[in-house]
Amino acid sequence: MKLPSSILELDLVKVETKIKRFIRDYLEKSGAKGIVLGLSGGVDSCTASALCALAIGGDKVFGLLMPEQETYNAKDVEHAKLVAKKFGVKTETIDITSTLEAFYNSIPIFEPMDKLCEGNIKARVRMTYWYYYANKLDMLVCGSSDKSETMMGYFTKWGDVAADISPIMDLYKTQVRKLAQHIGIPKEIITKPASPALWPGQLAEQELGVRYEILDLILYGLEHFMETEEIAKQLRVEREMVDGIKQRWLHMEHKRRLPLTTKLEYRTVGTDFRLPRTLAKR
Repeated sequence: MKLPSSILELDLVKVETKIKRFIRDYLEKSGAKGIVLGLSGGVDSCTASALCALAIGGDKVFGLLMPEQETYNAKDVEHAKLVAKKFGVKTETIDITSTLEAFYNSIPIFEPMDKLCEGNIKARVRMTYWYYYANKLDMLVCGSSDKSETMMGYFTKWGDVAADISPIMDLYKTQVRKLAQHIGIPKEIITKPASPALWPGQLAEQELGVRYEILDLILYGLEHFMETEEIAKQLRVEREMVDGIKQRWLHMEHKRRLPLTTKLEYRTVGTDFRLPRTLAKR
């Protein structure tokens, strides 16, 4: 298999149509009244919210903006509101600073210098708000995780990846950017550096150690069972880097699965006992 950058090209019209059909179909079968999602102002959340609006109408999509003092970014808020206005998405802005502080102060072993643990609290607090609104308004939670970050485990377990549906999770980051451009997301949102915004100055590519343009091709090769040596050779990168990405992908499988249990009965929930759909109320 060859790995030119063009291998990640998409039929954008077809992809948009399939995603919108998926959103409409799942919402209809669930019996829910609409969709709730976190609207951060990044390309993933903006693309997901726009696709939801295009699929079911912006009046049925509720975007939650959740700034907090430590990582507040006026440009991100501006971008989120810009997309919401363009696609007719309803929004509510909630400052979660006091909620986070209450969490920090209530944990006896909380260590403010441990930014990873603190950041994970932020992601899980955001998720709590999404699901409260979904429960209260009888809606579904829509995730905005992409394939690159999901394969790499670059998310908080039970946090930003938590959702009822994740319509763009089978698209690599570079593909999400192309789809975003196709559906009319402003260029300044598409091209700005990605960040989970869990602490000041956090940048996704810096933490992943590779640009998405290279990462996505490596992951594509791994997805298609290519050897790491061949991937490295074709992309002219160090094999050690490709091996490292593969190991991280495999090591993070626990973050992509429901909790494992001991196989004791004829059919086991989450393993071989799956139903075709779920009801909206949880």
